Amino acid sequence: MASRKVVETSMTPAPVMAVAADPSFDELPDQPKRAHSTLSSVSNAARLLKEFGRGEREMGVTELSRRLGIGKSTAHRLLNTLTEERLLEQDSDTGLYRLGLIMHELGANVQASLDIHTAASPVMEKLRNLTQETIQIAVLDRREVVYVERRESPQTIRLFGRVGHRNDAHCTSTGKVLLAYLPPAELDDILHGWKLKKQTPYTVADHATLRRQLDQVRREGYAENINESEIGLASIAAPIRDYRGVVVAALSVAGPIQRLDGASLRRFNRHVVEAAAAISRRLGWRDSPRKEGSG
Repeated sequence: MASRKVVETSMTPAPVMAVAADPSFDELPDQPKRAHSTLSSVSNAARLLKEFGRGEREMGVTELSRRLGIGKSTAHRLLNTLTEERLLEQDSDTGLYRLGLIMHELGANVQASLDIHTAASPVMEKLRNLTQETIQIAVLDRREVVYVERRESPQTIRLFGRVGHRNDAHCTSTGKVLLAYLPPAELDDILHGWKLKKQTPYTVADHATLRRQLDQVRREGYAENINESEIGLASIAAPIRDYRGVVVAALSVAGPIQRLDGASLRRFNRHVVEAAAAISRRLGWRDSPRKEGSG
């Protein structure tokens, strides 16, 4: 859970109510305004990559330089750079270029972000009404979590936060979930040289303890945060998987410690795990019988 302030509002608690089977989705956020300052080299690289989206699977230097209106030497340098970065790959026999696997992975990630918004909305609404607490979805950005979806608690005392907020992964329930399900080599890379910031007296600040907690997350299928990111706040989170079964996000129930402490927090573990699994199934994941917490 991200660092949040607990605020008191004038609202009265909303009653727990039944939720329609499939509520309408929220509108997607507006696109950010285009920046005025640009780099011509980056612009040309972007234009070059877009040419592969016009139906041509493979192209050579001459054709690309003609389409972009740039010299062959410039086109060749762009192609070499993009190939070095694995955004493109070159056929050793024909010399032609095509999109690299990295581009397909990036495209899949974009689609996954859009899909999560659509798949998660009705489930988050139902979970919020069931628990009466704040519901959030976060994704991992190296050593931080970024909150990409949020539904506010109807309670009079609730959390103050926003979509787009970041927090350290090691002290949040969503962050622990996302770290726990990383491939071992990727987790080792992230932990290497990472000095864990102690945000409160309860924050885990050594790698050995954090690794033990991540092992427990994988066994149990959910993660907790009690006073670790900020005194007075607690959350519980579970993994969201894409159609391949890869954990791409984490769903959390979060609230003030006076309502979510110990046993009162854990009473939501089944709900958050089931809700995260429901979102995963809406993303195309087909869960098979498995041991609890297996990744």
